[in-house]
Amino acid sequence: MTHIPRFLLRSIVVAFAGASLSAQNPPARASIAEKLDTPQAHVYVATLQPHTPSPSPNGHATNRVLIYLDDGVMTRQEGNGKPETIQFHRGDVRWRPAGGAYVAENTSDHPIRILEVDLKGKPSRPLPATRLDPTVTDPRHYKVAFENESVRVLRIHFDPRDKGNEHEHILNRVVLYLNDQTAAKADEVRMAGAATHSEENAADTPADRIAVELK
Repeated sequence: MTHIPRFLLRSIVVAFAGASLSAQNPPARASIAEKLDTPQAHVYVATLQPHTPSPSPNGHATNRVLIYLDDGVMTRQEGNGKPETIQFHRGDVRWRPAGGAYVAENTSDHPIRILEVDLKGKPSRPLPATRLDPTVTDPRHYKVAFENESVRVLRIHFDPRDKGNEHEHILNRVVLYLNDQTAAKADEVRMAGAATHSEENAADTPADRIAVELK
């Protein structure tokens, strides 16, 4: 019978124990909190725990808008490609086209949350237009963060006790509240539709929102 040195035997036991533990605890996927589900978009918050790879083996079949709800750093690796490092702050917005399998990892020392707006279909044609577009009639409060053929993302800011001009919304939009406001709490998400109105912040604190217009 072959004699196995005691130190080597310990190493083998540790290796098998590690392999067993790894098999019992595979890489965790991001936890999902549902927010909205409409004919145009599926909206949810994905939470990534620190230093825990989160695989997406099937990737995403849809284009998405990502809004970061926390400051942080993460990596994203597609297949055997080089990991992409992404640094972000609360309120940053990113466009992510449909793609294949990848692994995301939160390399921060705290959980990070990402509001994801998955688009369900192609934009309608022709797109409606209005002379009361908020970026035209009220550019001080409504600014375009980015725009493409599928969405227009607006940053909305009102100072305390501030009032805006009349404007018209003609597209459905997902609205994220970035701080506590008169009619909503921070991180609340709502779907809004067509409307013609003017807006006022009656509070003594600023009001900040992000609106994802769905074309």
